[in-house]
Amino acid sequence: MPISAEDFSAIALTFKLALTTTVLLLLLATPLAWWLAHGRSRWRNAIGALAALPLVLPPTVLGFYLLLTLGPQGWVGQMTSALGWGNLSFSFTGLVLGSVVYSLPFAVQPLQYAFEAMGVRPLEVAATLRARPIDAFFSVAVPQALPGFLTAAVLTFAHTVGEFGVVMMIGGNIPGQTRVVSTQIYGHVEAMEYSQAHALAVLMVLFSFVVLLALGLLRKRQIKVPL
Repeated sequence: MPISAEDFSAIALTFKLALTTTVLLLLLATPLAWWLAHGRSRWRNAIGALAALPLVLPPTVLGFYLLLTLGPQGWVGQMTSALGWGNLSFSFTGLVLGSVVYSLPFAVQPLQYAFEAMGVRPLEVAATLRARPIDAFFSVAVPQALPGFLTAAVLTFAHTVGEFGVVMMIGGNIPGQTRVVSTQIYGHVEAMEYSQAHALAVLMVLFSFVVLLALGLLRKRQIKVPL
Protein backbone atom coordinates (compact mmCIF):
# COMPACT_ATOMS: atom_id res chain seq x y z
CA MET A 1 0.00 0.00 0.00
CA PRO A 2 2.30 2.79 -1.21
CA ILE A 3 2.01 6.34 0.07
CA SER A 4 3.23 8.85 -2.50
CA ALA A 5 4.73 12.30 -2.04
CA GLU A 6 1.34 13.78 -2.95
CA ASP A 7 -0.26 11.70 -0.21
CA PHE A 8 2.25 12.98 2.35
CA SER A 9 1.58 16.53 1.15
CA ALA A 10 -2.15 16.00 1.68
CA ILE A 11 -1.54 14.56 5.14
CA ALA A 12 0.67 17.51 6.12
CA LEU A 13 -1.88 20.02 4.84
CA THR A 14 -4.68 18.21 6.67
CA PHE A 15 -2.90 18.39 10.01
CA LYS A 16 -1.95 22.02 9.41
CA LEU A 17 -5.61 22.82 8.72
CA ALA A 18 -6.80 20.85 11.75
CA LEU A 19 -4.27 22.45 14.11
CA THR A 20 -5.02 25.97 12.87
CA THR A 21 -8.76 25.41 13.15
CA THR A 22 -8.45 23.93 16.65
CA VAL A 23 -6.41 26.85 18.00
CA LEU A 24 -8.74 29.45 16.49
CA LEU A 25 -11.86 27.69 17.72
CA LEU A 26 -10.60 27.32 21.28
CA LEU A 27 -10.00 31.07 21.33
CA LEU A 28 -13.39 31.89 19.78
CA ALA A 29 -15.50 29.21 21.45
CA THR A 30 -14.38 29.84 25.03
CA PRO A 31 -16.12 33.22 25.54
CA LEU A 32 -19.14 32.04 23.52
CA ALA A 33 -19.47 28.85 25.58
CA TRP A 34 -19.15 30.82 28.83
CA TRP A 35 -21.88 33.22 27.72
CA LEU A 36 -24.14 30.33 26.67
CA ALA A 37 -23.56 28.62 30.01
CA HIS A 38 -24.04 31.62 32.29
CA GLY A 39 -25.56 34.42 30.21
CA ARG A 40 -29.03 35.79 30.92
CA SER A 41 -29.90 37.16 27.50
CA ARG A 42 -33.17 36.11 25.89
CA TRP A 43 -31.15 35.48 22.74
CA ARG A 44 -29.07 32.77 24.37
CA ASN A 45 -31.12 29.82 23.06
CA ALA A 46 -31.25 31.26 19.55
CA ILE A 47 -27.48 31.85 19.49
CA GLY A 48 -26.89 28.37 20.88
CA ALA A 49 -29.05 26.84 18.15
CA LEU A 50 -27.21 28.87 15.51
CA ALA A 51 -23.84 27.68 16.82
CA ALA A 52 -25.06 24.07 16.70
CA LEU A 53 -26.49 24.38 13.18
CA PRO A 54 -23.52 22.68 11.46
CA LEU A 55 -24.42 19.50 13.36
CA VAL A 56 -27.61 19.05 11.32
CA LEU A 57 -26.91 20.91 8.09
CA PRO A 58 -25.61 18.82 5.18
CA PRO A 59 -21.95 19.79 4.62
CA THR A 60 -22.68 20.61 0.97
CA VAL A 61 -25.35 23.12 2.01
CA LEU A 62 -23.01 24.81 4.45
CA GLY A 63 -20.19 24.71 1.90
CA PHE A 64 -22.42 26.17 -0.80
CA TYR A 65 -23.34 29.23 1.26
CA LEU A 66 -19.76 29.66 2.43
CA LEU A 67 -18.68 29.56 -1.22
CA LEU A 68 -21.20 32.28 -2.08
CA THR A 69 -20.05 34.37 0.89
CA LEU A 70 -16.33 34.02 0.20
CA GLY A 71 -16.60 34.19 -3.61
CA PRO A 72 -16.29 37.25 -5.86
CA GLN A 73 -19.97 38.18 -5.44
CA GLY A 74 -20.16 37.55 -1.70
CA TRP A 75 -19.86 40.31 0.87
CA VAL A 76 -16.71 38.75 2.38
CA GLY A 77 -15.21 38.18 -1.07
CA GLN A 78 -15.92 41.76 -2.11
CA MET A 79 -14.42 43.09 1.13
CA THR A 80 -11.23 41.02 0.81
CA SER A 81 -10.90 42.00 -2.85
CA ALA A 82 -11.26 45.69 -1.95
CA LEU A 83 -8.49 45.24 0.64
CA GLY A 84 -6.25 43.64 -1.97
CA TRP A 85 -6.38 40.19 -0.39
CA GLY A 86 -8.18 38.52 -3.31
CA ASN A 87 -10.93 35.94 -2.99
CA LEU A 88 -10.74 33.47 -0.13
CA SER A 89 -12.55 30.69 -1.97
CA PHE A 90 -10.27 27.91 -3.24
CA SER A 91 -7.50 28.96 -0.86
CA PHE A 92 -6.10 27.62 2.40
CA THR A 93 -7.42 30.67 4.27
CA GLY A 94 -10.87 29.92 2.90
CA LEU A 95 -10.54 26.33 4.11
CA VAL A 96 -9.66 27.59 7.59
CA LEU A 97 -12.72 29.86 7.70
CA GLY A 98 -14.96 27.09 6.46
CA SER A 99 -13.51 24.65 8.98
CA VAL A 100 -14.02 27.09 11.83
CA VAL A 101 -17.70 27.42 10.95
CA TYR A 102 -18.17 23.70 10.31
CA SER A 103 -16.46 22.54 13.52
CA LEU A 104 -17.84 25.31 15.77
CA PRO A 105 -20.29 23.11 17.75
CA PHE A 106 -17.58 20.53 18.44
CA ALA A 107 -15.67 23.20 20.35
CA VAL A 108 -18.56 25.13 21.89
CA GLN A 109 -20.66 22.30 23.30
CA PRO A 110 -18.00 20.49 25.40
CA LEU A 111 -16.90 23.82 26.84
CA GLN A 112 -20.47 24.90 27.54
CA TYR A 113 -21.23 21.63 29.36
CA ALA A 114 -18.02 21.95 31.39
CA PHE A 115 -18.84 25.52 32.42
CA GLU A 116 -22.42 24.57 33.31
CA ALA A 117 -21.27 21.63 35.41
CA MET A 118 -18.82 23.86 37.27
CA GLY A 119 -21.51 26.34 38.26
CA VAL A 120 -20.91 29.85 39.58
CA ARG A 121 -20.06 28.98 43.18
CA PRO A 122 -16.27 28.79 42.65
CA LEU A 123 -16.28 32.25 41.06
CA GLU A 124 -18.39 33.64 43.88
CA VAL A 125 -15.84 32.33 46.37
CA ALA A 126 -13.05 33.92 44.32
CA ALA A 127 -14.97 37.21 44.32
CA THR A 128 -15.12 37.17 48.13
CA LEU A 129 -11.32 36.98 48.05
CA ARG A 130 -11.32 40.15 45.90
CA ALA A 131 -10.29 38.41 42.71
CA ARG A 132 -11.21 40.31 39.57
CA PRO A 133 -13.65 38.46 37.23
CA ILE A 134 -11.00 37.98 34.56
CA ASP A 135 -8.49 36.67 37.13
CA ALA A 136 -11.10 34.33 38.61
CA PHE A 137 -11.95 33.01 35.18
CA PHE A 138 -8.37 32.07 34.30
CA SER A 139 -7.33 30.90 37.76
CA VAL A 140 -10.53 29.08 38.77
CA ALA A 141 -12.87 28.43 35.84
CA VAL A 142 -10.32 27.35 33.23
CA PRO A 143 -8.53 24.78 35.47
CA GLN A 144 -11.83 23.26 36.59
CA ALA A 145 -13.09 23.08 33.00
CA LEU A 146 -9.82 21.59 31.68
CA PRO A 147 -11.41 18.23 30.71
CA GLY A 148 -13.90 20.18 28.61
CA PHE A 149 -11.08 22.04 26.90
CA LEU A 150 -9.29 18.78 26.14
CA THR A 151 -12.48 17.20 24.77
CA ALA A 152 -13.17 20.26 22.63
CA ALA A 153 -9.63 20.23 21.24
CA VAL A 154 -9.71 16.52 20.38
CA LEU A 155 -13.17 16.67 18.79
CA THR A 156 -12.39 19.79 16.79
CA PHE A 157 -9.10 18.42 15.49
CA ALA A 158 -10.62 15.06 14.55
CA HIS A 159 -13.69 16.58 12.93
CA THR A 160 -11.55 18.89 10.82
CA VAL A 161 -9.36 15.99 9.69
CA GLY A 162 -12.47 14.15 8.48
CA GLU A 163 -14.01 17.04 6.52
CA PHE A 164 -15.00 16.41 2.93
CA GLY A 165 -18.16 18.18 1.74
CA VAL A 166 -17.25 21.65 2.96
CA VAL A 167 -13.66 21.25 1.75
CA MET A 168 -14.75 20.26 -1.74
CA MET A 169 -17.25 23.11 -2.01
CA ILE A 170 -15.02 25.99 -0.91
CA GLY A 171 -11.53 24.61 -1.53
CA GLY A 172 -11.74 22.23 -4.42
CA ASN A 173 -8.84 19.81 -4.76
CA ILE A 174 -5.78 21.94 -5.52
CA PRO A 175 -2.49 20.09 -4.81
CA GLY A 176 -0.44 21.72 -2.07
CA GLN A 177 -3.12 24.35 -1.35
CA THR A 178 -6.49 22.76 -0.61
CA ARG A 179 -6.00 19.02 -1.23
CA VAL A 180 -6.44 17.32 2.13
CA VAL A 181 -6.60 13.61 2.96
CA SER A 182 -10.33 13.20 2.34
CA THR A 183 -10.17 14.77 -1.12
CA GLN A 184 -6.95 12.87 -1.88
CA ILE A 185 -8.75 9.58 -1.18
CA TYR A 186 -11.62 10.72 -3.39
CA GLY A 187 -9.15 11.51 -6.17
CA HIS A 188 -7.52 8.08 -5.88
CA VAL A 189 -10.91 6.36 -6.09
CA GLU A 190 -11.90 8.43 -9.13
CA ALA A 191 -8.65 7.37 -10.82
CA MET A 192 -9.28 3.74 -9.72
CA GLU A 193 -6.08 3.81 -7.68
CA TYR A 194 -7.55 1.62 -5.00
CA SER A 195 -4.29 0.59 -3.31
CA GLN A 196 -3.36 4.25 -2.68
CA ALA A 197 -6.89 5.02 -1.50
CA HIS A 198 -6.77 1.99 0.79
CA ALA A 199 -3.47 3.10 2.34
CA LEU A 200 -4.86 6.54 3.25
CA ALA A 201 -8.19 5.09 4.36
CA VAL A 202 -6.42 2.71 6.77
CA LEU A 203 -4.57 5.68 8.28
CA MET A 204 -7.88 7.49 8.74
CA VAL A 205 -9.42 4.44 10.44
CA LEU A 206 -6.46 4.18 12.82
CA PHE A 207 -6.61 7.90 13.55
CA SER A 208 -10.35 7.68 14.28
CA PHE A 209 -9.77 4.76 16.64
CA VAL A 210 -7.12 6.70 18.56
CA VAL A 211 -9.47 9.69 18.82
CA LEU A 212 -12.29 7.56 20.24
CA LEU A 213 -9.88 5.94 22.67
CA ALA A 214 -8.64 9.36 23.82
CA LEU A 215 -12.21 10.60 24.32
CA GLY A 216 -12.99 7.55 26.42
CA LEU A 217 -10.01 8.27 28.65
CA LEU A 218 -11.05 11.91 28.94
CA ARG A 219 -14.55 10.90 30.04
CA LYS A 220 -13.08 8.69 32.74
CA ARG A 221 -10.95 11.63 33.85
CA GLN A 222 -14.05 13.85 34.04
CA ILE A 223 -15.75 11.28 36.27
CA LYS A 224 -12.75 10.94 38.60
CA VAL A 225 -11.97 14.67 38.81
CA PRO A 226 -14.91 16.66 40.24
CA LEU A 227 -15.61 19.93 38.50
